[in-house]
Amino acid sequence: MNIYESEQLLSEYLLFHYGEERDILPYDFGPHTALNFAVRCVTELLPLAGRSEFGNAVDIGCAVGRSSFELARVCKHVTGIDFSARFVEAANYVKEHGQISFDATEEGKRVRRCFGTLPSDIDRTRVDFETGDAQHLEDKLDGADLVLASNLICRLQEPMRFFSRLPELVRQEGVLLICSPYTWMENFTPLENWIGAKNPQDFSAFETIEKILVPDFELLGTREIPFLIREHARKFQWSVSHGSIWQRK
Repeated sequence: MNIYESEQLLSEYLLFHYGEERDILPYDFGPHTALNFAVRCVTELLPLAGRSEFGNAVDIGCAVGRSSFELARVCKHVTGIDFSARFVEAANYVKEHGQISFDATEEGKRVRRCFGTLPSDIDRTRVDFETGDAQHLEDKLDGADLVLASNLICRLQEPMRFFSRLPELVRQEGVLLICSPYTWMENFTPLENWIGAKNPQDFSAFETIEKILVPDFELLGTREIPFLIREHARKFQWSVSHGSIWQRK
């Protein structure tokens, strides 16, 4: 079973992408700089490209869509793609209504109703969502001006299938944004398919990604981008995604 089709993960990701800050982290203490990750993975990396406008963009592994909408501020059109049909359904609901309601777990089976609203200055008509597999992307997506893959690669069974498509997916002088905490787990990615760090002395994931991308891409910069996922009122996942931005040669 794809865990990203579950009610629990759908609720967690709607809160992660659209929840009010006080709904996610109601305490005065805690890692407040890790909030709003779905926006920050765009706004903290894109300035390194030295451009303020882009053509068509593809957000691969878009989850419930907040980063796709943020890209619409600077892109003429954005296609958000996710393997989870429930995530895509939720993203399309936000596109249609500009807001969404969901239950956040408080404790055990106890939940609290929350609401998320998209900023009114985002043109939702610029964004479309569809289900798709990052390891088997359709040719119609090739030649994108911008590609975002946020917290995706360490959840793929065969991440090299995704990397092998990037030279065609991103047009010349186009931009690629990759964010990942490099949380390799064998229940998602078989050990033999990990990108780096299969053995204690191996290169790190990013060193390996550099070797993969450098023939076709130039590294423009990197950022450390923390994020916080709330599981219930007293349990959170605090992680640090490594963000990098590349330009197609």
